[in-house]
Amino acid sequence: MVIELLKAFLFGVVEGITEWLPISSTGHMILLDQFVKLDVSKDFYSMFEVVIQLGAILAVVLIYWSKIWPFHTPQHSAKNATGIWRYVDKDIMIMWVKIFIACLPAGIIGVAFNDTFERLFYNPTCVALALIIFGIAFIWIEDIHKNHQPKITSIAELSYYTVVLIGFFQLIAAVFPGTSRSGATIVGALLLGVSRTVATEFTFFLAIPVMFGAALFKLLKFGLAFTPMELWILAVGMITAFVTSIIAIKFLMQYIKKHTFKAFGWYRIILGILVILYFWIIK
Repeated sequence: MVIELLKAFLFGVVEGITEWLPISSTGHMILLDQFVKLDVSKDFYSMFEVVIQLGAILAVVLIYWSKIWPFHTPQHSAKNATGIWRYVDKDIMIMWVKIFIACLPAGIIGVAFNDTFERLFYNPTCVALALIIFGIAFIWIEDIHKNHQPKITSIAELSYYTVVLIGFFQLIAAVFPGTSRSGATIVGALLLGVSRTVATEFTFFLAIPVMFGAALFKLLKFGLAFTPMELWILAVGMITAFVTSIIAIKFLMQYIKKHTFKAFGWYRIILGILVILYFWIIK
């Protein structure tokens, strides 16, 4: 039992770090699963690797609570606010509308064809190619944007047209594992002239409904008939992902204030090559 909980702890650490850094949690989970096998059923593991993301997303909720919770008491309302706006922050509500719109492509297409995408693309070759291609994309985008000032420097400046386009970049990650949900949306946002900080924060906020929805979908598909051991494994994974995510998110937000995403691009390329070497040559 202790060994399995230690494995769950390790999975939680990897999930918490790789979910927010644009380096693909899926790619890392596939590699980790090759060397650290949880002694659980295939169905449980398929559910586990998605549901532990709830721990990661709770870290975003905790860190950014003041930016994402739209309801407040009248004494904290905006000056001269009347009616419903005495209790609701208008800017945050508009932001949630934009988040909902951006989630539609992945929400509709991703859920409808989830099993098909997993069957066709959930394999080491596709993951490795996605890691490499988007790694190159990060390096290329940073090079062409060098010395250019971003056009969009706050979430409030994101137009509905822009968030729809970001949503389609998020769909790419839903289709091709290894792309990285955060990586795809950040690449899309940077291409559209969004600053690194805004692109990253909006990516974090997009993850809230997407990951809650994906976790709920997997839970309902698996059912709630857990054994005590399965509950312990799930709890350890989620709690570890939560704590690790707090550290990873704070690190990333500090890092991008002074650095570009190029280091993550090179890391993705190297990891993609290692995945290909391992599964095509070594294994």
